[in-house]
Amino acid sequence: MKITWLGHSGFRIETARNIILIDPFFTGNPGAKGVDLQEAAKGVNHIVLTHGHGDHVGDTVQLSKDTGALVTANADLAAWLGSKGVQRTDSTNTGGTVSYDGFSVTYVNALHSSAQLTEDGVSHSLGSANGIVLHFDDEPTLYHMGDTDIFSDMALIQELHQPDIGIVPIGDRFTMGGAVAALASRRYFKFSKVVPCHYGSFPIIDQTAEKFVAGMEGGTSEVVVAKTGEAFTA
Repeated sequence: MKITWLGHSGFRIETARNIILIDPFFTGNPGAKGVDLQEAAKGVNHIVLTHGHGDHVGDTVQLSKDTGALVTANADLAAWLGSKGVQRTDSTNTGGTVSYDGFSVTYVNALHSSAQLTEDGVSHSLGSANGIVLHFDDEPTLYHMGDTDIFSDMALIQELHQPDIGIVPIGDRFTMGGAVAALASRRYFKFSKVVPCHYGSFPIIDQTAEKFVAGMEGGTSEVVVAKTGEAFTA
């Protein structure tokens, strides 16, 4: 499996059979500077969204048109995307699993909100915020937490899914900060690799992963502080 951090919470996951974008936010994302959008979208056949905020839905509508990728999302968000012209969506919701060729996606809890301010100036709810667990036929299991705070039922996610790779928001203000994210990762999970995200993009969130790295010291997980646009192997 090859993983590329695309800035903020966006990732490109490449396996032998699939190329998946998670929360593909490029346009207006200071954290995506230097990322080649065409290169990031090359060969993509799936887009998976954690929730409906603009910094996670990002360029999904255009990317779905350009690539023909199937978009997996919470049912409310999927319906909204359909109204915006996305032709291929697959709806799910918290606790649900959808299966594809070579992998499945399970939507799990996250403590966050999910909405967009639309053209009429009203904030519209777009269903629940979620984390996503990707189980692959021949690759490690990956858990992208989405945007969330720590919660004790993370222990159940570990028990049910036993993820090998964790992608964890650490930027504070809108999600866990680095120290709490490290506590969540060490207390509730047995990640072989853990990757911090949702930092270093906007000025009002933490700019580095230092607090998270410090909190993970002495643990058994390898902390991968990824460079934007550069792939690493899991």
